[in-house]
Amino acid sequence: MTPALRSLVSRLAVVALATPLAALILLVCTASASAAGSAAHARTVPPPRLAVTGASLIDASTGRVLWGIKANAELPIASTTKLMTALITLQHVRRLGTIFTQNDWTPAADDSQIGLDPGEKMSVHDLLVAMMLPSADDAAEDLAYNVGHHSVARFVAMMNAEARALHLTRTHYSTPIGLDTPGNYSSPTDLDLLAAYDRDHSPFFRRLVDTPAAKIHAGNSTRYVVNRNDLVGRYRWINGVKTGHTNDAGYVLVLSATRWGMTLISSVLGTSSEAARDANALSLIEYGFTAFHLDRAIRRNQVLARLPEQYSSQRAPVIALHPFSYVVLKTRAVHVVLHLPKQVTGPRARHTVVGEAIVYAGRQEVQRVRLVLARAVPAVSPVTKAARLLIQPSTLLWLALVVIVLAGYRARRRRHSRLGQAQAEERD
Repeated sequence: MTPALRSLVSRLAVVALATPLAALILLVCTASASAAGSAAHARTVPPPRLAVTGASLIDASTGRVLWGIKANAELPIASTTKLMTALITLQHVRRLGTIFTQNDWTPAADDSQIGLDPGEKMSVHDLLVAMMLPSADDAAEDLAYNVGHHSVARFVAMMNAEARALHLTRTHYSTPIGLDTPGNYSSPTDLDLLAAYDRDHSPFFRRLVDTPAAKIHAGNSTRYVVNRNDLVGRYRWINGVKTGHTNDAGYVLVLSATRWGMTLISSVLGTSSEAARDANALSLIEYGFTAFHLDRAIRRNQVLARLPEQYSSQRAPVIALHPFSYVVLKTRAVHVVLHLPKQVTGPRARHTVVGEAIVYAGRQEVQRVRLVLARAVPAVSPVTKAARLLIQPSTLLWLALVVIVLAGYRARRRRHSRLGQAQAEERD
């Protein structure tokens, strides 16, 4: 806090109890100065140096891109294609216990698979586990064939329609599996956004991709599967999402993690090995948690101001019904400016909108939040209005002036009367 600002805050503090407007300005100045001071002492963290074809880091709650390398480039994505295969399956299959029959499909030699035979039966639940953890291509084929009503091509069309609906403008599918196929691509940011959507809209998906290992059943046999995303289980704060690998795509990983109330999702594409994939993914996600923090600018039901009630000595508390948090660089100050009337007049119902709070990150406006009354403001009777009006300092001043003028007028009349009597007596 600069000396000039510290002096201003001190002067406002003295008069804050007497002047509502000063109290409001004091609130904003103090919050701004505190945020500015915290930002000034934060250390600038340089972004990581990654050996990747493309990368992206987003805030999962808003989808806002925080950092990236060729974040919007259209790149081969390998088995991260299955993020959309899982989404379409979960949208169209209500009961995860539904049994599907494997179609007559022969996987390529280099396919990742769990060895499903044509005609073998397995639940949708276990097929999803097999597809998302060990990245089984035969499980993905099974789901696509059955959800697509015995047509993988129809399922792929559903995938592309959903990509358009989600505004994934750098994404197109030609396979539900993710093998190197012309027309099957996405961008690092689109992959992050799709992973965030999957996590938000399916608790099952969220639990599944956070599972290090599981067992699945086919008939009387049990298979044990392990998550190829080996960072899940090694780090408690990492909770997904999906790996991939092909010759064209290299090693790919979409990673989600939650720390300090903040969930970030990152993707790295085109790494050279599993070890390089993990190292690059960890560097990017750790950069996110080191350089950024979650600023809870406005909390739910937090009293942000107390407006004077006209014709009353009461003050009406003002709150925000909806909280607002913002993931921001630690070196960037977040502050809130309140736009409110000087007073409020009843009758006003509880939760009546009376103003707004504008949240700034630095000089950039990032959000406007409506402010409402925390309680109802009652109507004031005419008698109370008259009584309050009479005791107002300005009213009392005017009354005093009127009394003084009348008293002066009466004194003047008396002097004129006495003077007239004296002149009359002299004439007599």
